[in-house]
Amino acid sequence: MVNAVAVLKGANISGTVKFSQASEDAKVVVEASITGLTPGKHGFHIHEFGDNTNGCISAGPHYNPHGKTHGAPEAEVRHAGDLGNIVANANGEATLKVEDAQLKLIGPLSIIGRTIIVHADEDDLGLGGVELSATTGNAGDRLACGVIGGKFFFYIYIYLIDQLTNDVPFFLYL
Repeated sequence: MVNAVAVLKGANISGTVKFSQASEDAKVVVEASITGLTPGKHGFHIHEFGDNTNGCISAGPHYNPHGKTHGAPEAEVRHAGDLGNIVANANGEATLKVEDAQLKLIGPLSIIGRTIIVHADEDDLGLGGVELSATTGNAGDRLACGVIGGKFFFYIYIYLIDQLTNDVPFFLYL
């Protein structure tokens, strides 16, 4: 089991997003709790970089290792980082619990070290018919962000094609 967490910070907005994955082939469970939002739907995405040195803008575009267009979380064609919308109630509080098959905490496509962002506007899920629909879901400004970090045991799979290893996979546990 691998666990990770991001602490979201923005002007009057705060929250936590927890991630867990039981194995490399398992879905990632995402649990979020955010306060300080305006009531309604807000785009919720994982972005490419774990860099928040210049605010949330430093995080770059949506995490998209497969080069697809923006889409809904349940769509086959979507960025891996497209989580759709998180909905804030009348008090500005939002919670979310979803399972996602395209996200990974384990392996070369891990989201650990990337940034999760909550946006000002509703994500149109790539269906808005405007230019930004295909790249950002036209979700607007970046309100709050946090870098996804984890404390876990992981393995590095090293396959040595060498007579000394007899073509046997070697696992290094760190």
